[in-house]
Parts: sequence; C-alpha cells; structure tokens
Amino acid sequence: MTALRQLEFPDAAPLELVSVGDWWRFAVSCLVRSDAEFGQSSADAGQDALFLVLGALDLPLDSFDQMHGFALTNSERKHVFNALRKRVLDRVPTAYVLGFAEQMGLRFLVDERVLIPRSYIGELLAGGLHDCINDPASIASVLDLCTGSGCLAILAANAFPDADVTAVDISADALDVARENVALHGLDDVVSLHQGDLFAPLGKARFDLIISNPPYVTAESMAMLPQEFRHEPELALAAGDDGNDILRRMLQEAKAHLTPDGILLVDMGHNRDLVEAAFPRLPFMWLATESGDAGVFMLHARDLP
Repeated sequence: MTALRQLEFPDAAPLELVSVGDWWRFAVSCLVRSDAEFGQSSADAGQDALFLVLGALDLPLDSFDQMHGFALTNSERKHVFNALRKRVLDRVPTAYVLGFAEQMGLRFLVDERVLIPRSYIGELLAGGLHDCINDPASIASVLDLCTGSGCLAILAANAFPDADVTAVDISADALDVARENVALHGLDDVVSLHQGDLFAPLGKARFDLIISNPPYVTAESMAMLPQEFRHEPELALAAGDDGNDILRRMLQEAKAHLTPDGILLVDMGHNRDLVEAAFPRLPFMWLATESGDAGVFMLHARDLP
C-alpha cells in the first residue's frame, strides 16, 4: 500500500484547487507521496505533473507559464482529477492515461500495445545526425527496426525528407498504433510498415541508415520493474539475461541489409557496459546528446561481421 493510499486520496476533485498552477502543485505532491516512478517520457514529478495537467486540459505542453493562473471549469477539474487518480492509484504511466506522448515537439498516439516513446535517437535525428552523416541528402532509404508506435520512423521521415522509410515490428498490435501515427502525420506515402521478426519481411532490401530502439532489459531488471513499467508490453522490453538477445541477431544480419556506406544506429539504454562486454571486437561509437550521454551507438556497415 502506497503512502498516498494510506492518506486516503480524495473521492472528488478538491474545491480549493482552482487554477492550472494549483493542480500542478497538487499533482506534484501526489506523485511524490505515492513514490511514483518516472522515465517514461518524463524525468521527475514536476515534468510528469506538467504533462498530466496540461495534457488532460488539451493545452500545449510548453504553455504552463502562460496558463498557470487560469481557472479550470468544473468539468475540467473532474477530468484532471480522474487522470491524476489513475496515474497515482493505478500506477498507469501518464502517456497511457492521456493516450499520447510527445517527442521532439511531435505528438504520437500511444497505448499499452506499444512502448512509450523516449529513445535518444529521436533527439539525434532532430539534429540531423551531424556526427554520423556529412550529407543528409545522401540518405535515400531508412529502416526502423522494432518500430513500436512508429515514432522514430516518423522522425526519420522528417529528418530525411527525400528518403523512403521502412518500419518493421513483430507485433501486429504495435503496427496498428504505428499505422495511426503515420496517418496522423500525413506520411502514408513515405513510411511503409511491415510485420515480422527483425529483417525477415524485407527480403534482400538494403538501406543507407538502419535505426532501432530494440528490447534491451535484462532478465534481472525485468524481475524488478516498477509497476508503471509493467503496463508496457513485455515484448518491447525483455531481452534475455544480458539484455543483448535481440541485438545479437540484429548485428549478425544487419550488414546484409546495409548499403556499402550504410550506418547502423541502435539505442541500448543504460546497457553500454553489457554491449561492449558481449561484442569486444566491434568499434562502437557512442553518441552524446544535449540531454546527456545517451546509450546510442553507431557502427558502419564495414565494421559489421
């Protein structure tokens, strides 16, 4: 039982909470007292509360400074209250409560069929991959493996507007969500979606750039996942004892699907040490972002076995 349950979360929206700022403060307090976990599109209680309150009110997520003093209507208060109740008592991640997440300023529809977007590859794509690619116009084809919601495929289509983008996922449910997102962003003619296990549905196709945020959670970490993370599909998280089960297969097959000057870009989260231990002969280049040292590595096609 959480601390918040012991304190008896109110049965109705407190009347003394009037403004957007009031609700943000209350949400922060609730998240902290309930020992909520973060890391699924928000880093801490303050960010999560902003996302929840502004998102529930259909306000831009960067509008708090302008909106914090505005009063909520009765129906808005009830809506924010119900969203917060679901977040702190049922431990549902905010993105699932709201039905969307934002990455690099773009909105993506999400639910429990897909991982909540949070890969650092998104930030690298928004920056044009300057550390990896001298001429973005040279990228004519991009593959997003384990696409989930389709967010990285869509960000890649924006980063390389002249490229054809292919996205693959083993989950038909995930591809249903990706299809909605591709349509939402008007990219049906640019992003093609395929169901299958890694490269299996692609034949002999080759790509200038392959990106992936594959499952990489170790068995030990899976056993200790906080409740919020258990709402995400296990298929998108679990990757064996050392977190490299999917990566091993990807590295074995990737060279056959890259052009001679092609690049492989993979987000392995906090598993850098595990990756380097498993593949000591590969010359991984680990890329940093403005948000910090990301767990994203780059390999050239010529470096792959």
